[in-house]
Amino acid sequence: MQSTVTAGLVLEGGGLRGNFSAGVLRHFMDMRFSFSSLYGVSMGACNGANLISNQPERNRIANIRFVNDKRYLSFLRLLKGGDLFGMDFIFEDMPLHIVPIDYETFKNNPIKFWIGVTDCYTGEAVMFEKSMLGSRENVLTIMRASASLPLIAKPVEYNGSVYMDGGIANFIPLQQCLEHGEKPVLVLTQPEGYRKHASKSLALCKWRYPQFPGLIRVLEHRHEAYNDQLAVIEAKEKQGEIFVIRPESTLGVGRVCRDQRKLYQLYDDGYAMALKHTAALQEFLSA
Repeated sequence: MQSTVTAGLVLEGGGLRGNFSAGVLRHFMDMRFSFSSLYGVSMGACNGANLISNQPERNRIANIRFVNDKRYLSFLRLLKGGDLFGMDFIFEDMPLHIVPIDYETFKNNPIKFWIGVTDCYTGEAVMFEKSMLGSRENVLTIMRASASLPLIAKPVEYNGSVYMDGGIANFIPLQQCLEHGEKPVLVLTQPEGYRKHASKSLALCKWRYPQFPGLIRVLEHRHEAYNDQLAVIEAKEKQGEIFVIRPESTLGVGRVCRDQRKLYQLYDDGYAMALKHTAALQEFLSA
């Protein structure tokens, strides 16, 4: 039986820590939950796209199978002035040829899919809904922008603007979900009690991106704003206004990780955590 809920699913980024979220989403798809909207930034958007295209196994394949492939991840490429992650491989070769996204299902899915990016000139958060983008190529471009972190990926141009990682200005896109009047279900990628510290790479970013004052401004205060948002989330969670699923441990997995054993375990932990919370989530959604 399919469970249809008038709720918004909000997905945090976090690089390869997003394999926890991928496991959660696999359980949601096994349960045939259908959310009214999905809001994702960075890896959250990448994972969310596979829920929209109804491809339960694609996250596990795309996020884990290729981590030791230099086309996917290469420190040597970064040292030579390229991207750490092979963005052409991840956002062109894989979704178009190697592990194709079912774009027809994606396009026709009635769930609204919001992808967050950061405007490099203004520092403002920008959200694109899939129906606004028009073509598969535009969707992949914005997903690429949403996952393009400073210093390890190049900024992405789209329609006269320049964008980077959506998690810079809009770490967890809860506010958009609330503004749309939906019950928020959040999938986070850090354990309860986590707080972010000031970036150690700020000076390097200032040197690398003098043309992007907005980006630098938001990076300067990102840790403070992120921690403030976590405090809001924790308060709303205690009041029963939102539902949160988060890992008990990241298993030492950061944004970058080549240990497939840990990545598979984090995925399995996400599935198990979602399973554990199923009854409580159903109660929250039906209240």
